[in-house]
Amino acid sequence: MKNASPTKVGGQAILEGLMMQGSRALAIAMREPCGDIHLTVEPLPAPAKWKKWPVIRGVMSFVSSLTRGTRILLYSAEILEKLDKEQGEGARGAEEEKDKLTLFLEKRLGEKGAENAMLYASVAVSIIMTVGLFIILPTLLMSLLKKAGLENVVLLNLCEGLLRICMFVIYVLAISRMKEIHRVFQYHGAEHKTIHCYENGLELTPENAQSFYTLHPRCGTSFMMFVMVISLLVFSLLGWPGVVQRIVSRLLLIPVVAGLSYELLQWTGRHNSGLVRALSLPGIMLQKLTTAE
Repeated sequence: MKNASPTKVGGQAILEGLMMQGSRALAIAMREPCGDIHLTVEPLPAPAKWKKWPVIRGVMSFVSSLTRGTRILLYSAEILEKLDKEQGEGARGAEEEKDKLTLFLEKRLGEKGAENAMLYASVAVSIIMTVGLFIILPTLLMSLLKKAGLENVVLLNLCEGLLRICMFVIYVLAISRMKEIHRVFQYHGAEHKTIHCYENGLELTPENAQSFYTLHPRCGTSFMMFVMVISLLVFSLLGWPGVVQRIVSRLLLIPVVAGLSYELLQWTGRHNSGLVRALSLPGIMLQKLTTAE
């Protein structure tokens, strides 16, 4: 990874731009339709006490990142829409473009309240869809294997974990073929190049950033791969009870798996031994799908 070194800087690809976050501030830079850069900077609150608690900080950081990431994605869409209108690419007024649900929520909750309601609804729907697709569906499908005669509990859990990983990889591969998503993945690669450039102490110029890889050991994609692998190991210890018990136990253990995955991601991001490279390889390979030049 060309001397990747741990810092408190992280980022996220958004619509036509990036979010970068350090220990004290968060910045959003977006490419306007006219080619200029729209820049927003906001201070961050002081680190909470849970930031010092192992495993717990991983769970809280995951929830915080999910909420903030969704908010910033919605913000980028809103800014792009606004810029399109200002620069002559939008034809209708703001009121005409708002759907009936948005207008209803704004009438009941106010503009800010409606925005928050839609944000949390988006997060909730995302979580429900993710849990349904990658937690509940694999364990239901493995029930068919057991009915077909497979009785080995360890093998059943192993097959469930491998199926979950395969489904996740296929999902990422499928969405990477979408034009809009591929564009976001290009910004994802640009984010990694920029962080590499910063961590190596070079001046932040496009030329310097371009010399680095689009892959980074502390990426959220690697975090998701760690979640898949650790869940495979943890769930294998639970035996093979009924379908309802399996689903409930997996849901209850999601925070534990997320917390352990976060600690492993941070640890691998600080070290560069042969063991670390082996542990990081699956996530790094998956980043070849979620990043682009």
